[in-house]
Amino acid sequence: MFRHLQALRQVSQRTFSSSTRRPRQNKVAEKQKLFQEDNGIPVHLKAGTGDLLLYRLTMGLTVFGTAYALFEIVKAALPKKN
Repeated sequence: MFRHLQALRQVSQRTFSSSTRRPRQNKVAEKQKLFQEDNGIPVHLKAGTGDLLLYRLTMGLTVFGTAYALFEIVKAALPKKN
């Protein structure tokens, strides 16, 4: 138990410290070059396959949600006859 608490203390101290363990490379110039390239791809799809999948998932959910909302509205407006 004490060992776990000591490990937690070390992790928390390391997390809140202001120093980094290893320097990170600045990739802003690479990203700017990628997104500013004129290749006919919309900017929201330029980052690759992940963007494409997120875009299609979002569009699918939007279309499904709109269709379901319209179905429920029509169902509420036209009740069943007994």
